[in-house]
Amino acid sequence: MWDIAQFMAAPFVACLVLVGLHAYLGLHVLLRGVIFVDLALAQIAALGTITAIVAGHHPGTPIAYAFSLAATVLGAAIFALTRMRRGTVPQEAVIGITFVVASAATILLADRAPEGGEQIKELMSGTILWVSWKNVLNAALIYSALGFFHVLFRRRFMLISEHPDRAYASGIRVRLWDFLFYVSFGLMITVSVHMAGVLMVFSYLVAPAIIALATSKSWSVRILIAWTVGVLASALGLVASYQWDLPSGPAIVCVLGSLLASFAFYQVLRPAQS
Repeated sequence: MWDIAQFMAAPFVACLVLVGLHAYLGLHVLLRGVIFVDLALAQIAALGTITAIVAGHHPGTPIAYAFSLAATVLGAAIFALTRMRRGTVPQEAVIGITFVVASAATILLADRAPEGGEQIKELMSGTILWVSWKNVLNAALIYSALGFFHVLFRRRFMLISEHPDRAYASGIRVRLWDFLFYVSFGLMITVSVHMAGVLMVFSYLVAPAIIALATSKSWSVRILIAWTVGVLASALGLVASYQWDLPSGPAIVCVLGSLLASFAFYQVLRPAQS
């Protein structure tokens, strides 16, 4: 038992750091109806990393992070500019095609990179099991700064997410605040993709938020529920990964999916039992 605690300490703390901000921003993503923006930005961040590798830089270096962040900021600008108060083309269509193009470009560039297939696999499934304490600390510092930013402007972000028409009517520059939201979101994604991979990033954002939104209308309760789901899934996924020698990222994703499916069954069966 002590061996597993020592071996899993850094990965588990890394998961706690990831859940802390992902669970909160996942609520905003679902309320805004841009469910796949996290997946798109994660893929754009991965594209930036592959570009850096093709250019001769090692993954995890400051230059690789800079490539990834630059690509993510560009994606944030695209998503902020394409938001229309009223339009015939839903923003999800723009997000979807952006994801597809970024994925295709990643595959094309990986074909030119040394061990490109292995790099794509790592970017998708992550390497959370081998994360270092230094990476965990760096992520915690960045996430703390981003968390403070969102706490400082929480009322504005919440109003835009829940009541966009009211935000427009009150004179808020919605596109500007959308850009700031997506840039902060993109910075988080850039860090998390390098640690956890695209699949975990998407799952941490969406699965806990779905359960939280379906359970409560209070922001504080929603956040607590999302955190609880994320922490529970992380613990169970890491234990399963250690016990049966499974890839940690996909194991956590599958546990999140199982929790979400169990919650859905509970919601369906609950009225019949009352």
